[in-house]
Amino acid sequence: MKTLPRLSLLFALCLANAGCNPGPTSSAGFRLPDGDAEAGLEAFLYMQCNQCHTIKGLELPTIPGAEPAYVQLGGKVTHVKTYGELVTAIINPSHKLATGYAAELVSTDGESNMYDYNRHMSVQELIDLVAFLQSHYDVVPPQFDYRMYPR
Repeated sequence: MKTLPRLSLLFALCLANAGCNPGPTSSAGFRLPDGDAEAGLEAFLYMQCNQCHTIKGLELPTIPGAEPAYVQLGGKVTHVKTYGELVTAIINPSHKLATGYAAELVSTDGESNMYDYNRHMSVQELIDLVAFLQSHYDVVPPQFDYRMYPR
């Protein structure tokens, strides 16, 4: 009689463990080397990211004949902009479109308007660019306005 509950428990543990296997498309174990933020600024300007992006608190040169940049990066945020989020935003910008901007500014038919740099950017430029961007985010605790009810 005690064998059935033990077998059931063993089966449940095996089933739970199978769900923990990250699989071949998992990002588990993925880590690029640390980048150089100064080289990242150079890459940002070289690839003309400042055509569409500004960096909070940083004066960037304007691109002659271009519309003013409209997507702000950096500044105060309530959650960490992770390495993975920034890498994904650069190499797969349609994965998550910028929020808070007019849809026609950031996308066409649900696809990001951001230029696809994947064939033109080295891995070193990518990791330097991520180091540069991460250095311009300031994580602050979210502010909640709690309503006090009278007693």
